[in-house]
Amino acid sequence: MPGESATLRGRRILVVEDDYLLAQILSDFLEDAEVNVIGPVGSVDEALAMVETAPESFDGAILDVNLHGSKSYPVADALAARSIPFLFATGYSRNALDERYRDHPRCEKPFDQVTLLSMFGRLFNNDAA
Repeated sequence: MPGESATLRGRRILVVEDDYLLAQILSDFLEDAEVNVIGPVGSVDEALAMVETAPESFDGAILDVNLHGSKSYPVADALAARSIPFLFATGYSRNALDERYRDHPRCEKPFDQVTLLSMFGRLFNNDAA
């Protein structure tokens, strides 16, 4: 994990999660890796507003798929349109995701810190390649 931590150090990650406890766990995991956490935000509208008005304020995002009964795909679309890397944090299987995002990186809940940081490390390493 040392390589992933170095890749993430100082990055600004938007956390989009509607469950307070999971948002706190995600934030703690990221902060332990010296990531600057933006948010967390818990709704599609709030996340979209951030992406549309201040996309330069973060380097990447982690999205819960289901936010209070609404899917986060509009947020994913807005991030993709701006070439901002993101991954999904979800309990949904790959096949339950919208077809456009079935091959997109996702960290299955429940997740652990090592898996999450490793996935983000690969996401940013691929972005830099």
